[in-house]
Amino acid sequence: MTRAAVRGFIEAISGANPEPESELEYTDPYTLLCAVVMSAQATDVSVNKVTRKLYAEAATPAAMVALGVEGVARHIRSIGLWQAKARNVVELSRILVEKHNGEVPHDRAALEALPGVGRKTASVVLNVAFGESAMAVDTHIFRIGNRTGIAPGTTTRAVEDGLVKRIPPDLLRHSHNWLILHGRYICKARKPECWRCPAVAWCLCKEKTPAQE
Repeated sequence: MTRAAVRGFIEAISGANPEPESELEYTDPYTLLCAVVMSAQATDVSVNKVTRKLYAEAATPAAMVALGVEGVARHIRSIGLWQAKARNVVELSRILVEKHNGEVPHDRAALEALPGVGRKTASVVLNVAFGESAMAVDTHIFRIGNRTGIAPGTTTRAVEDGLVKRIPPDLLRHSHNWLILHGRYICKARKPECWRCPAVAWCLCKEKTPAQE
C-alpha cells in the first residue's frame, strides 16, 4: 500500500474520533503503567474493574510496595495471569521508588528494564502518558496491519516498523489508539464489519464481509 493510501486509511478511521484516548482508566503515568502491565491477556474492561479498587488503596509506587504481593493479588484475582502480574506490579513499584524517585521514567530502556514491561507496554506508556509518537502493536494492530495491507509483517516488530515508516508523522501519535479502536469495534478478528468501515476504499483485503440483513 502506498503512503498516500495509508494516509487515506488513517484519516478515514480518525474522522469520528479526532482525539482518541486509551480505554484503560488511569490518573497519571504510574497508574497507566500498572494498568497496561495488567492488561496482558485481559480486556480493558476487566482491568478497569480491578484497578478501581486497587488504586483506591494504592495509587503510588510506595503505597503499592506497602500493600505487597498478597494485597495486590487480592484485588486482581479475576484477571488472567494475576499471580505474575501481582509480583510484577509490586517489584516494578519497588524499582521506581529505589531507582527513579517514585516516578515513571520517560525513557524506553528504563521502562523495558522494569518487571513485566516489554516493548509494547513501554510504547503505550511513551505514547499515552508522554505524548510520543510510539506505535504499540497489540493483536488488533497486528491483525489490521496484515489484513488491510497498510503494514504487513510476520512479527509485531515488522508491523510496527512498517506503520512508523508509512504513517505520516502528523498522524502517527494518535494512530496507535485509532487502530486499536478500529480493530476492537469494526475490523474485528472473526467477522470484520466491512459494510460500516470508513476506510474500506483503501483496504486491500479481498474478502469483504457483506452487510447483515
